[in-house]
Amino acid sequence: MTLISRFRSPRTQGILLLTPALGVYAMFAIWPMIDVLILSFQDWNGITENREWVGLRNYYHILYNDPVFWVAFKNTFIWTVLSVVIPPLLGLGLALGLNQKLILRAPLRAIYYLPVIIAPIAVATMWRWMYDPFFGLFAQLLADLGLSSWAVDWLGDRDVALYSIFVAYVWQNVGFSMVLFLAGLQSVDSSLIDAAHIDGANRRQVFKNVTLPALRPTITIVLVLSTISSLKAFDIIYGMTGGGPAQSTQMLALWAFTQSMEIFDYGRGSAVSVVLLLLTLAVVIPYMRWSQKQESDAQ
Repeated sequence: MTLISRFRSPRTQGILLLTPALGVYAMFAIWPMIDVLILSFQDWNGITENREWVGLRNYYHILYNDPVFWVAFKNTFIWTVLSVVIPPLLGLGLALGLNQKLILRAPLRAIYYLPVIIAPIAVATMWRWMYDPFFGLFAQLLADLGLSSWAVDWLGDRDVALYSIFVAYVWQNVGFSMVLFLAGLQSVDSSLIDAAHIDGANRRQVFKNVTLPALRPTITIVLVLSTISSLKAFDIIYGMTGGGPAQSTQMLALWAFTQSMEIFDYGRGSAVSVVLLLLTLAVVIPYMRWSQKQESDAQ
């Protein structure tokens, strides 16, 4: 085989086309992850050139001597559970409704998806204003309805701050789940739905026995992406409370940032990041393997 014929082979052309992208990915994604892993075993303030090797000391500190880490761990767990339930369910409901023949279907789809493209820090600023206990939108609405006693300091109360931020998170992200489910609904064979109606199945039975099984791959994608997004939640929390009040909205991703960029302890910040990565892999990989097994069994 001549050199020219080798370059013309589909396999060689594919490798050549992928090489630049793989190089960029390795430089800006793979190497930083490796460097963070190495840094988690070192002591470094981010300023000096010398890094001191400390072994597992950073991990020991965050697990046994850092109470904020466990608060952040608990909040991240709550946030993740809520994120894989509420936004996907709302997104599925919106997708089912907007998949019908409505007069304003296209504009409504755009309106529901619009918050997704807004920067999280802009969403945080907007919702922080709406949550203002004196001049915010919600306080004014409750006052107009004669329910001023219901108004609380939404972002200043330790018991409700995390859930108040989560409402803003849902508002911004539900449109993403909706679009994925809409795409999945387009793949449902309409002839199967028509056959189910002919056999006398009602809407609930059609959804359970026809639509839902066809949406299984989409559900897997939505849940995996929702899990990853929830575990690395940072922007909107940093913009609304910065982890307060009294660390009640602290998250693992935010705590890793705080340790590194504000306390200048990059070793411990990297250790928190590695723990967060391991948690993500521990959740996502078993679910994907279980989902693939379910699909293979169904076939």
